[in-house]
Amino acid sequence: MNKNTNIHLFESLLIGVLWLGIFSIPFFTQRANNYFDWSTMLMDWMRIFFFFTVFVVNTTLLVPKFLLTKKYSMYIVSSVVMIFVFAALGIFLKVILFPPPEAMPPMNLGPGTPPMELSPGMPAPLGYRPESQPVKESLFMALSANVVISFLIVGSSTALKVISQWLFEENRRKDVEKEQLKTELALLRHQVSPHFFMNTLNNIHALIDINKEDAKDTVIRLSTMMRYLLYDTAHGRTSLRKEINFIESYVSLMRLRFSSKVSVTVDVPKQIQDIQIPPMLFISFLENAFKHGVSYQHESFVLFKLDIVEQRLNCTIKNSKHANKEISDSIYSGIGLTNVKKSLELLYEKDYTLEIVDNENDFTVNLSVPYHEN
Repeated sequence: MNKNTNIHLFESLLIGVLWLGIFSIPFFTQRANNYFDWSTMLMDWMRIFFFFTVFVVNTTLLVPKFLLTKKYSMYIVSSVVMIFVFAALGIFLKVILFPPPEAMPPMNLGPGTPPMELSPGMPAPLGYRPESQPVKESLFMALSANVVISFLIVGSSTALKVISQWLFEENRRKDVEKEQLKTELALLRHQVSPHFFMNTLNNIHALIDINKEDAKDTVIRLSTMMRYLLYDTAHGRTSLRKEINFIESYVSLMRLRFSSKVSVTVDVPKQIQDIQIPPMLFISFLENAFKHGVSYQHESFVLFKLDIVEQRLNCTIKNSKHANKEISDSIYSGIGLTNVKKSLELLYEKDYTLEIVDNENDFTVNLSVPYHEN
């Protein structure tokens, strides 16, 4: 059962409980001395039924057809017409078709004698003096009361429907964005640069004649990366241990391309907890560090450091800068910094920290995200 189904179910339960409580009001207010005045109770239920009809028509017809489609003038006009029509029908039913029985006023038999109530048709005894008649509710006042209550019902039902629809659309938007994120991550898995694989294969070809053991190790590293990209990241989550293995394999293969002038450091915890994280979380920043932070003519460095502190993963990726190299915020392994931030927001909403420090001689990315142990 998805979130949108839960929203509709909760909305239906809330409406059902609310109106069940309203329909039960006459049952408790129209009984006296264990006697039910069924005629008055039925009239009250009929009146409530008219208000319930206003609620249903507004939530199932007027709001979806006019308000949610931004036909505001049509919604206002149709709502006002509906309110006055149903209010008038309620008055017609209550006052004209089924007027309430008029009870005889209580008789007053004189000082010290409690008043007695007379039933319709009962002869008044000697000495009966009727007290003043209660003022009957006018048609205008009854209509005004029905109109005011109907307006309140329309307002509350509209608010309930709009909030429910907003929650529905918000969840659907998040689902669409998550699907888009999965597509972007799938593209990322196939985008750990084709040039990288081509260069790695060329390095393996050269190593075969120089050092067969290093060539074998390189093939194993490359196979580990391919397996990770093809299988371990397919479900949208992977273990931190596999992600670190992927990072170490990537760095090991990148070292083959550079001379001793390039210092590459990988600092990760020795004890890796059983943590599930989104795949390819750090590779974009690391690729960017190698791409823009390494010079074949000057001494360069790339640092990858990962710490686990208080239910958070803190990653630092730092690289050198050179005068002839330009680090552009718009280039992160072909996807761009904006897309990286968007992906992080979709994965962690606001519970992440991304800090980019661009100094004169080095470039640093600090990323902190939460995690949950299995």
